[in-house]
Amino acid sequence: MSLLEVLGAPNYAKISLTNYHENRGIRMLRIAICDDDALSVVDIKNLIESWSVELAAQLEIDTFDNGDSLLRASDISRYDIIFLDIVMPLLNGIDTAKELRDQDKSVKIVFLTSSTEFALQSYSVKATDYCIKPITYQKLSEVMNDCTVMINQEPEYLTLKTVGGFQKIYLHEIEYVEAQNKRVFFFLRSGQEIEILQPLYTFENVLTDSKGFFKCHRSYLVYLPNIDYFNATEIKTKAGRRVPIARGYSKAFQDAYFSVMFKE
Repeated sequence: MSLLEVLGAPNYAKISLTNYHENRGIRMLRIAICDDDALSVVDIKNLIESWSVELAAQLEIDTFDNGDSLLRASDISRYDIIFLDIVMPLLNGIDTAKELRDQDKSVKIVFLTSSTEFALQSYSVKATDYCIKPITYQKLSEVMNDCTVMINQEPEYLTLKTVGGFQKIYLHEIEYVEAQNKRVFFFLRSGQEIEILQPLYTFENVLTDSKGFFKCHRSYLVYLPNIDYFNATEIKTKAGRRVPIARGYSKAFQDAYFSVMFKE
């Protein structure tokens, strides 16, 4: 695992690139526990910490006693796994999970409850698991192991903060990145366009040639494996989009392209 980070100007968000395939270690996991029962929070936190000692895993654990405070925190910084009580005053766990899913499609949500009556509702927000309290160490270990396996099997990706919340973008889905003033647009193979309120240079030390990217123009970073055709002045992506090659970049681009394609 390697975590490469680049920090732009002070007002720009941190950009991280996560790769799980360079060794078999477990990267640091960011975990949230949200439950209005303080004793339950302490019990679950202790179980998670015991699991981390057993597996020599690094953790960062935040605790919350209501859904609103969890949502505010997750809007600022992304969690990998969230343990979420279902029955809470004001904003219950199911409604909290729906808002979390709007922010982050891939976070692992584990529901906590004293009853099985909400099990069906948990599927509507794609919960990873459903735990009946009090939770045993065996059950907690199974949940953590399952979540860790799912996280570690994922391909390399960026986690970006968009206008609508955090979004995970797999590198193999990117066709190119285009700068427009102080904004950057990610164009994906699916046809989706994602807008980021940051300049292009904040991505250049992350989306490097070693990752298959090439800066073919001052306003464009292109992902070489997703190129269908090119000539001296233009690239055509697999989705049919066209990207210019700046004057003087043609030879360097061609060398980079064949280097990546030959390596693969």
